[in-house]
Amino acid sequence: MPKHYRPAGKKKEGNAARYMTRSQALKSLQVNLNLFRRLCIVKGIFPREPKKKVKGNHHTYYHVKDISFLQHEPLLEKFREIKTYQKKVQKAKAKKNEELARLLLTRQPTYKLDRLIRERYPTFIDALRDLDDCLTMVHLFAVLPASDRENLEVKRVHNCRRLSHEWQAYISRTHALRKVFVSVKGIYYQAELEGQKITWLTPHAIQQVFTNDVDFGVLLTFLEFYETLLAFTNFKLYHSLNVKYPPILDSRLEALAADLYALSRYIDASSRGMTVEPKVDASSSSQSNDRAESELRLAQLQHQLPSSEPGALMHLVADKEVEEDEETRACKSLFKDLKFFLSREVPRESLLFVLPAFGGTVSWEGEGAPFKEDDESITHHIIDKPSAGHMYLSREYVQPQWIYDCVNARIILPTEKYLVGRIPPPHLSPFVDNEAEGYVPDYAETIKRLQAAARNDVLPLPGVGKEDLEDPQNLLYAGVMSRTEEAEAAENKKTMAEREKQYHEELKKELKKEVTGSVVDDVAAPVVEEGEGEESSVPDAAQIAQDTADMPTLMMSRKKRKLYDAMKIGQKKKSESVERIKQRKKNLKADQ
Repeated sequence: MPKHYRPAGKKKEGNAARYMTRSQALKSLQVNLNLFRRLCIVKGIFPREPKKKVKGNHHTYYHVKDISFLQHEPLLEKFREIKTYQKKVQKAKAKKNEELARLLLTRQPTYKLDRLIRERYPTFIDALRDLDDCLTMVHLFAVLPASDRENLEVKRVHNCRRLSHEWQAYISRTHALRKVFVSVKGIYYQAELEGQKITWLTPHAIQQVFTNDVDFGVLLTFLEFYETLLAFTNFKLYHSLNVKYPPILDSRLEALAADLYALSRYIDASSRGMTVEPKVDASSSSQSNDRAESELRLAQLQHQLPSSEPGALMHLVADKEVEEDEETRACKSLFKDLKFFLSREVPRESLLFVLPAFGGTVSWEGEGAPFKEDDESITHHIIDKPSAGHMYLSREYVQPQWIYDCVNARIILPTEKYLVGRIPPPHLSPFVDNEAEGYVPDYAETIKRLQAAARNDVLPLPGVGKEDLEDPQNLLYAGVMSRTEEAEAAENKKTMAEREKQYHEELKKELKKEVTGSVVDDVAAPVVEEGEGEESSVPDAAQIAQDTADMPTLMMSRKKRKLYDAMKIGQKKKSESVERIKQRKKNLKADQ
């Protein structure tokens, strides 16, 4: 009998034992496809790609251990219980027993995903690492309209909006925002919490339209899990500031759709041990409103008492401020002592999030604003189109792009290019490394020089590269080095050049000895002249460099060589695109 002979019906081995298809998984779990997808999403189980697909390439494969975990999942039994209960409701409706159906709907079993959050994310850092898609999804559904056709309820949209505003309020309060970029898709943000960089995308404040090529059933399942994850994260973050969660907001500001400003006021008041008293209009001073406001104030007073000793909350806030790093301090003081006023046409929610995150004081046009437009202490008026109203000489009127460019550059940029009515400079992405891409835009060079001027650093003049700064003679002309230092640096540079030249000569001699001392074949070689034989036997430096560069490629496997060739093709395309941009720029300058 062969060594690897396996009789029929015996235990499987290899990929056949480690993986199973989706059809086999559905049969094993005895669930339909929708419920299986739902379980995989909330449990974090995804398809695998085995090296050898036993059942063929047209199947989706899952790990056998993942499916065995699903078999013992308590949530699976809860879903089966809900499905059975829904059959009772349908049966009551079919018998036209509306009272029984209404009673059954009020007692319908529910489930929570709290246990799965603690299971998938054992530590808080794990949850922060997986927060990018969560924030993008929650911010997307926060601006979508409710739809019965897509089973998107108003309550869920309001919950997404509340969670997104709570997250933005914490990021703004702790000055953890690092990068902002406005694109066609939306606005990209990047924050840094506990050493983890979190990037998310928020859509523009325009009317969103549902599309037919998107399966909203799958998205709503992801959203259900992400809502729980973000609620857990906000709870942890707010309690790190010793602030009660969920926050109790000013009802007047909530009615005016100023949730983010209300959250900021609540966090500031909670961290200082104060109460936020909502302003009451004379027309709305009825008995019911007074009772609601008194209950709100009483709840705020109860939740803002320190947990242990009277000064515990202040000590916690002070400790937080001591632990701030250098970048956080720079972000906190970027717009310090500056007051901004937002016009109606600018993206208000985005600027209300960005400006306080970098130390600025902001107000807007409308009810509930901290200060009015005619305040003389306003330094900058953010406006996107020329206004026919009163223009104040004590403030600067700039476009919203100036805010985002200042945030990414970490300096206050000149406002001449951002004045109202002018075409602003290009909005550069802070997520792109210009040095790695091989092309640095002109405005990026300008910003770099402004940053160097703010730090009092030395940069090369326009048209001079960084390698020219290594020349001591240029540094002497620039007044950076003294004559003694210049002579010493020139001597060191000359010594290094001589050593490099000597090394190359020795390398050529060794190569010449290896070629002349090699074994000659028995076949008679043609007779050549002495000088010609030396030239042909000794390869030139270009050939040596080419052979040395090709040696690692020859030692690669076929798979790695193909991957390396693909990388070279990508680099060639990148260099060609850079050359096209440079040529286009050259042609534009020539036309001007």
